[in-house]
Amino acid sequence: QVQLVESGGGSVQARGSLRLSCKATRTQFTIFSTDTMAWYRQAPGTQRELIASIAESTTYADAVKGLFTVSIDNFRTTISLEMKDLKPADTAVYYCTLVQVRASRHDYWGQGTQVTVSS
Repeated sequence: QVQLVESGGGSVQARGSLRLSCKATRTQFTIFSTDTMAWYRQAPGTQRELIASIAESTTYADAVKGLFTVSIDNFRTTISLEMKDLKPADTAVYYCTLVQVRASRHDYWGQGTQVTVSS
């Protein structure tokens, strides 16, 4: 059973920084550069939104462009999200995901990590 374990969440004051990490273990398939690892977030009362993804290239939601940086280690098992200049609006549960397409599509989610930004 694939496990995605997030870490690094917590509380920070506005304009502070945090770094989230997510390690994938027990993957059925080797993670290739064509597989997508991504970060979503969900604030209370809102829909879950995609904020950053990395595969052969990186993509960012407009709300975090220039502020958040997604990266992946050389083994392609740990994805990180560097967040700077955080705002109270960034308060949410952050989720890590992995999508692998082989004969069929496989989607995996982490349990989420809380990020709270106070003003």
